[in-house]
Amino acid sequence: MIDFGFTVSPSSRINLDKCDKKSFSALAALEPDVLKCMACGSCSASCTAAHFEPTSVRRAILSLQNGQVEQALDLLKSCMLCGKCTMVCPRGINTRHLIISIQKIYGK
Repeated sequence: MIDFGFTVSPSSRINLDKCDKKSFSALAALEPDVLKCMACGSCSASCTAAHFEPTSVRRAILSLQNGQVEQALDLLKSCMLCGKCTMVCPRGINTRHLIISIQKIYGK
């Protein structure tokens, strides 16, 4: 058998019917700004911590919408709460408060 250097990766498909949408609804009730995010990536581009660690508010929100709580918390654990992402957000989302709310609801 010839090895061409490729491997088959496991499926990364998410079954959205089996996701826990109640916890994201609880977050949206506490922090309605989470629904305003248009996933533009400005927060990630301005993040100082993202240059050293995988940190992304945008990806964390998308992970929470898909029911991937652990992945979302991992993306926010190195956040320094400096507020740069809040300053560059075109929708005016208070990301610092949002991150604190996420950590409060999903606990860690």
